[in-house]
Amino acid sequence: MVSLFVAITDRSWFDLLSQEQPDEVNFWQPSGARNFKAVSVGELFLFKLHAPNDFIVGGGVFSHASNVPLSLAWEAFGIKNGVTSLPDMRRRIAQYRRDDALLDPRTDPPVGCRILTQPFFWPREQWLPVPASFARNIVTGKRYATDEAEGRYLWDAIAARNSPITAPFDAVPRYGAPQIMRPRLGQGAFRLTVTDAYERCCAISGEKTLPILDAAHIRSYGEGGEHDPSNGLLLRTDIHRLFDLGYVTVSDDHRFEVSRRLKADFDNGRHYYDLHGMAVRPPRPGYAPPGAEMLAWHREHRYLG
Repeated sequence: MVSLFVAITDRSWFDLLSQEQPDEVNFWQPSGARNFKAVSVGELFLFKLHAPNDFIVGGGVFSHASNVPLSLAWEAFGIKNGVTSLPDMRRRIAQYRRDDALLDPRTDPPVGCRILTQPFFWPREQWLPVPASFARNIVTGKRYATDEAEGRYLWDAIAARNSPITAPFDAVPRYGAPQIMRPRLGQGAFRLTVTDAYERCCAISGEKTLPILDAAHIRSYGEGGEHDPSNGLLLRTDIHRLFDLGYVTVSDDHRFEVSRRLKADFDNGRHYYDLHGMAVRPPRPGYAPPGAEMLAWHREHRYLG
């Protein structure tokens, strides 16, 4: 059995992203006041256009939900937000919330982010009529499952359109335990997931100022590291830079280590040496801790000793 969630979106969001064909999208909501709990990680998330276009036009695998400032949503996803610029996204939020004060670029309102990986966008001739039970007064969305007639209709229609999302399953049983898909995270999803895993707090210094916190790859993406939470640490920007350069690392017992080279090369670094030996803060329960293999890679291939 596979669970599916059908949510409503704007035609402009769909049109732009169907042209871009990105590896991930932010199905954002103009208000970030509530936590989104309608979908579990790995479930199928479909998008339907606003009425009168009562069609499902694409979808993706649900990866993560978070409420973040507008500035971070734009920095993490850019055009993958389905808008062409930060001012455009700001204008849409102000319009949806009927609040012209949000047009002021000095404001940074919270945005509800629902991150989808492996998105797909159907051409007009493949648009799928919504099930009869999808009422016009639905605002957020509606769940379906393949052990029900309408859910099976949706799944069979997706498979018939050769959507790559169905590839992991040769055949989905009508009944049985729910099956999920493993999301392949993109850079934006990685950033928000790691940020929330560490509760928006630097794993080394405890810094909580969000604009200067980075989702750092332990093994760099360019050298085989994946956008996976087990390959991530949330670090203050300066510590992230030193980590990438090999002046600091994390020991096999998860303690912060500072290389002798920092003082030798720059005759400085007292603040960082004060942090030497500190226990690295783990992610909150439910998130993968830093992978032992990734940490070993960093010590062997990056750390200057």
